[in-house]
Amino acid sequence: MKLYLKQGWRLTVKHLYIVILLFLYELIWGFFLYRIVDHIVVPLLRRYPGSLPSADAAQIFLTEAQFQLLKTDLIRPYIWLFAGLLAARMLVTPLLNAGLLHSLRHAADEEGTHFLRGIRAAWKPVALLYLIETALALSPAGWLLPRALDALLSSGSAAELAQRTLPWAAGWLAWAAVLHLLFLAMQFGAVSRTGILKGLGNGIRRLLPLVGISLLLWLIGASLSLTFAAASMLWAGLIALILQQSYHLVRTIMKVWTVASQLDVWKSKQT
Repeated sequence: MKLYLKQGWRLTVKHLYIVILLFLYELIWGFFLYRIVDHIVVPLLRRYPGSLPSADAAQIFLTEAQFQLLKTDLIRPYIWLFAGLLAARMLVTPLLNAGLLHSLRHAADEEGTHFLRGIRAAWKPVALLYLIETALALSPAGWLLPRALDALLSSGSAAELAQRTLPWAAGWLAWAAVLHLLFLAMQFGAVSRTGILKGLGNGIRRLLPLVGISLLLWLIGASLSLTFAAASMLWAGLIALILQQSYHLVRTIMKVWTVASQLDVWKSKQT
């Protein structure tokens, strides 16, 4: 495991300019998403009846909000807006993934990085696999979300709601995580030119080590997140703002490190 982490880190350092590019992509995406949500939510919250409203006033606010959402076209432009943003992200993300995966795969064997070459060479299979993975990961939503809503409306307490929904949520999360690792293995096969099916077969054979390295790096990332959050609360003001913004860069480094380490696991003992 230590060897995979060291090799993954070596590849991550070699791709620092791609890390910066991905960081800027996430930063710009987050900024525009924040501004859009802020533009939508703040005017609605201004209609809330004071900081300590009576029960009747709060109920009137909720009833009016329900009427506006369900009986008018108020939300329709926002649905189209978020659908457009989601479509744009689903178009751009596979391109970046193709460039990163191709470069990680071939930088281990050759000198330099190959990000733009990877986009040109592998964007089609990577984009197709990305769309299929997304569809399969979201497929349980049609069955789970109505039951979650029913549990929310019928549960008498937060504990009862958690007891009814958490097992299903954990199962959905596990399903999405296993799907991600298997489709990542297929993408490794696509950028390696060994073939998607061979990549999947090797991913299945190496599934347990892939899960292990992913969990280890997830724990490292979670520890860093808690550390940054605690430091931000201890040092309020400008230092907290700097820490919050720098954490996004650290999170991007962790993502690339994770993928690079997973690639090294996938390549090991490849048949």
